[in-house]
Amino acid sequence: MRGLELVSIDAMAVYRGLDIGTETPCDSPAPWHLVDIADPHEEFSVARFQEAAREALGLIRARGHLAVLVGGTGLYHRAVIDDLDLPGRFPAVAAEIEAELASGTGPTALAGLYERLQLLDPLAAGRIEPGNARRILRALEVTLGSGRPFSSFGPGLANYEAPAVVTMAGLTLERAELDRRLEARLDGQMDRGFLEEVAALSARPGGISRTARQAIGYRELLSVVEEGVSLAEARKSIIRRLRVFARRQEAWFRRDPRVRWFDASDMHLSEAVLDWWRSSGPAASWETGGR
Repeated sequence: MRGLELVSIDAMAVYRGLDIGTETPCDSPAPWHLVDIADPHEEFSVARFQEAAREALGLIRARGHLAVLVGGTGLYHRAVIDDLDLPGRFPAVAAEIEAELASGTGPTALAGLYERLQLLDPLAAGRIEPGNARRILRALEVTLGSGRPFSSFGPGLANYEAPAVVTMAGLTLERAELDRRLEARLDGQMDRGFLEEVAALSARPGGISRTARQAIGYRELLSVVEEGVSLAEARKSIIRRLRVFARRQEAWFRRDPRVRWFDASDMHLSEAVLDWWRSSGPAASWETGGR
């Protein structure tokens, strides 16, 4: 069997220093790619990730090895697997929209921008939560800057036409067990120094970028370090976000008919996945989810 090389498809594991909260892999017998490739103060985009993934996968293929994509950042995964046509950046437009948001009054200003997006690109607006400022701003930036609706780029997220060489597996758990594991993982991360890691990131001369600040756990613990929020309240917020994210992550991947799902609690999981993989051809992607 050819050598395996692991490719992280995690939007936050790309950042150096965001190790404990993203469970950055270490001591792995197989090499990892797309981990620790950006500094915390940098803004990191899906387009930049797509470019880095193309380079990594090309090198893996050149070595005659098998790439196994691991992780669950849905859009990043689709950008790599389906080679999405991604829109460019329009800094002047973005700055204008951000200034408009900053000059407004909190949620009211964001609501106004969301209403504008609903008028300009109702399909994109329907896919974005009204409170997700980053995605609303990006959709407006592209729509206004390119003159095309944000939702028009790429083959469309509802289009699933993976190359035949790609085999995708997902792991699922009963919701109660998944919630228990999420809490246990967070407690273990706190024991390993998660709060101290966040404090060190906050104190860096370059700071931590807006994108990196959105990572689950980091945003909440930054509020402890920088705003004096209680650790107990931050923990509740992290658990809440983890649960919501897990359900959205599952919903995202459940829409993809190409993913074959396996029960992660199955005592014979490894054998079941390997048997399916051998009968399906070379595996290129492994996804995790929960129910």
